[in-house]
Amino acid sequence: MSTRRAWSTMAGLAAAALLLVPTASVAGGGKHACSVDKLNGLYVFTASGVNLTLGPKAIIELIRFNGDGTVEVAGGTIVVNGTKTAIPSGGAGTYTVNDLTPPDDMCAGTLSFPHGATNFDIFLAPDAKKVRMIQTDSGNVFEGTAARVSH
Repeated sequence: MSTRRAWSTMAGLAAAALLLVPTASVAGGGKHACSVDKLNGLYVFTASGVNLTLGPKAIIELIRFNGDGTVEVAGGTIVVNGTKTAIPSGGAGTYTVNDLTPPDDMCAGTLSFPHGATNFDIFLAPDAKKVRMIQTDSGNVFEGTAARVSH
């Protein structure tokens, strides 16, 4: 192989490597964009904890994240101090999703249901298959996980 041809081949390989660097960086866990469209689909939310005034509480609830910052409740059950109550469908709320730095492979945000003045901080991985949630309203120690069951 001539020297000129060898340099030409090496230059071509170097150019190809430069084109692959951004893709490899993102795929390998580099910075990603966290936004409301990460949460899109039906999730089952399970949580337990305590309302300091009312006593222990637990919930199983279906929540649809619409990918646009809005959520809809599809129904569920809540038990507070041993009393079971059905959660009707039709409740609505809003959410935010932002980058959490560090670590740069997680997203964080908020979830609010204004009708019941219920607020959560949320944390999720980029694939958004599971969302960890903790209630931030005074007088509550309540946390759980929402897992995606369909899109």
